[in-house]
Amino acid sequence: MYADVRNSEVKRSGSYVGERDETRLPHFRVFRLSQIIMTTTAKGAMSEDATVCRTCRSSVKRSSADRNPARSSPSRRDNAVTAVRIDTTSPLIHHHGLTRSLPVGSQFWQQLCQEHGIDQSGNLADYAVEGGDRKDVFFYQSDDTRYVPRAILLDLEPRVIERIQNSAYGNIYNPENIFMLKEGTGAGNNWAAGYARGGEIEDELLDMIDREADGSDSLEGFMLLHSIAGGTGSGLGSFMLERLNDRFPKKLIQTYSVFPDTQTAPDIVVQPYNALLALRRLTENADSVVVLDNAALARIAADTLHVHGDEQTNQLISTVMSASTATLRYPGYMHNDLVGLVASLIPTPRCHFLQASYTPFTGESVDTAKTVRKTTVLDVMRRLLQPKNQMVSTKPGKNSCYISILNIIMGEADPTDVHKSLLRIRERQLANFIPWGPASIQVALTRTSPYLQPPYTTRPPPRVSGLMLANHTGIATLFKRIVGQYDRLRKRNAFLEQYKREEPFRDGLAQFDEARECVVGLIQEYEEAERSDYLSGGPGEEAPTNGGADGRADGVTGR
Repeated sequence: MYADVRNSEVKRSGSYVGERDETRLPHFRVFRLSQIIMTTTAKGAMSEDATVCRTCRSSVKRSSADRNPARSSPSRRDNAVTAVRIDTTSPLIHHHGLTRSLPVGSQFWQQLCQEHGIDQSGNLADYAVEGGDRKDVFFYQSDDTRYVPRAILLDLEPRVIERIQNSAYGNIYNPENIFMLKEGTGAGNNWAAGYARGGEIEDELLDMIDREADGSDSLEGFMLLHSIAGGTGSGLGSFMLERLNDRFPKKLIQTYSVFPDTQTAPDIVVQPYNALLALRRLTENADSVVVLDNAALARIAADTLHVHGDEQTNQLISTVMSASTATLRYPGYMHNDLVGLVASLIPTPRCHFLQASYTPFTGESVDTAKTVRKTTVLDVMRRLLQPKNQMVSTKPGKNSCYISILNIIMGEADPTDVHKSLLRIRERQLANFIPWGPASIQVALTRTSPYLQPPYTTRPPPRVSGLMLANHTGIATLFKRIVGQYDRLRKRNAFLEQYKREEPFRDGLAQFDEARECVVGLIQEYEEAERSDYLSGGPGEEAPTNGGADGRADGVTGR
């Protein structure tokens, strides 16, 4: 279901199913939009029989060379960690690692257990037997019928993982899927150290990944939760992205990446180095990146929830993760697999960085949230477009626009109200879209967990809540700030010695130069996407002879 917000048409259509084109271009995995199902158009209004759209499933295939031809090597041993594996019909493996993101992952699994009626020991409550949900997407049952998360927890120091193991939900994880260096001291906030440690423990991590992957009947992809400011999250996370890509070239990779606050002085002095190096791997090795910005999370916690502290921001992130997987766990007519989600949001493979908004935050999602008096579909969809609810700190320019929008509406949402809300948004011109593509807001309706409602809880959830995943060209301003901070450090050759001591920089600082070139190319790609001649490459534009950092081998942008 979507509405054309540039004219007076409301359209009903199945999802566009993204298929990789056989044409192979450097750094690009070319999508071809195909198989549009059941299209109906009505001027000004939509008929009642045009309220449901179906998704045609399609396998998404890619070769390792599609992502990074210069890096691909069949003789290289591959590794994977810090990811979530998602299956279309069975399990989802979640790999959490990296000190900053581990508490978020723990909070996420606690929330999933509550939504599916699973207690702290992994046992299913008697009232949750007939829930109609798909627990097997994220959990599998052990021999004693307990539900075990399809998760891998990884860190280079024991402190955080030991705290998780001693928590209320610490016994639900598979002990074989927990990896930590007992004598380790972490990566010292050094991307190069985290990346190098990944090579040292590659075999052990690979065994965990293979064991979990072999237990899946229908592996669709991976999800990775990490931060990019410190050494473990950025360095080991980068290592795992590369190995996942090499070992599972035909599987989707989606990440939830926590970006540092780029508007103030860095908490970690070498943070710009780490962020830039990790951003290159996110550009080249991920299919979809949900960007979560520490500055925006802190602002929402302070302004909306009137609290401060990591615990509340962890709850914000876990709420977004839970909502973004709601259509997988409570499947409906569309967006019930990872392919459907990615294909609907990312028409061009390189521009795959998504920003999230969520509303309203209630006591069920965040402990200190205010009581919500009333919610309607229009209220939720309008608030999702407001900058104050967006979890990324960007400064869009006058030409910035949406490439795509997916609203996941949870709760008691009437399709008629959805159509009226889409029309109202179009009339008020609340969303500015790209000139070369469809101006459409896609909507997926899903139900909320029955176990978060009375009589199972004393605080009923809002009647309607929503998550927006948006592909917006304004995200480039965040990347510009990262490059700017990096340039200021690099200009003075500051703090480079600790990087030179590690294996990735033994032969020089080429890693920095290549990463900067890649990110600058990504920024240019988003800026070019704001032009009406984007698909044709623009008049008089010459393509790089060597493929370039923007991944083009000829005058075409690879679409």
